[in-house]
Amino acid sequence: MRYLTENFSYVLELTREHLSLALLPLLLGLVIAIPLGTAIRRVRWLRRATLVIASIAFTVPSLALFVTVPTVVGLPILDPANVVIALTVYSTALLVRAVPEALDAVPEDVVDSATAMGFTPLRRALTVELPLALPVLLANVRVVAVTNISLVSVGALIGVGGLGELFTKGYQRDYPEQIVAGIVAIVVLALLFDAALYLAGRFLTPWQRGGTRRTRSRRATVELSEGPA
Repeated sequence: MRYLTENFSYVLELTREHLSLALLPLLLGLVIAIPLGTAIRRVRWLRRATLVIASIAFTVPSLALFVTVPTVVGLPILDPANVVIALTVYSTALLVRAVPEALDAVPEDVVDSATAMGFTPLRRALTVELPLALPVLLANVRVVAVTNISLVSVGALIGVGGLGELFTKGYQRDYPEQIVAGIVAIVVLALLFDAALYLAGRFLTPWQRGGTRRTRSRRATVELSEGPA
């Protein structure tokens, strides 16, 4: 990858831009989807309607949304906020489906115990349900994060796209090595961020690690007690 080594500072600058354009929509999507998904979870018709709307929003082609947002919001076509808004729509559409599903994975007996102890619905959601829903929710957050990192590159077609700029300039210059460098940089960025989220999930859910160790210990005990076949 000679291009990457010779243009490392330029690629690093594009990577910073790319990462900011991918992460801000993810954070905004979480801010919108967590309270919304929690609120609609037990209202069947509202949950169904929200999921239908979210599915429709996610099927809109990314390039079409990037081009439409400036007209609707009134921003200049080259404003990075257009990409942020469009990816926030996609992030919210995916996460608003994930939040109720993650909450559904929380054992009902735990929820009933919290209710019996006098927890209000808000306190129960914040201190019991959402923490226990983290493993499922974080798995979906990882998918959204990688999806955003991929979709940001499409923004290069309207002049805003971080590492996607390597694609457009490489195509214009007929320079395949620059295009390959962009692909490698985006893949590496996605893998690194996915790994970071995985490690964050392990740190935030220590009971999952304990459960895994106990399961392995029980399995080893059973195998030792049974002896060789």
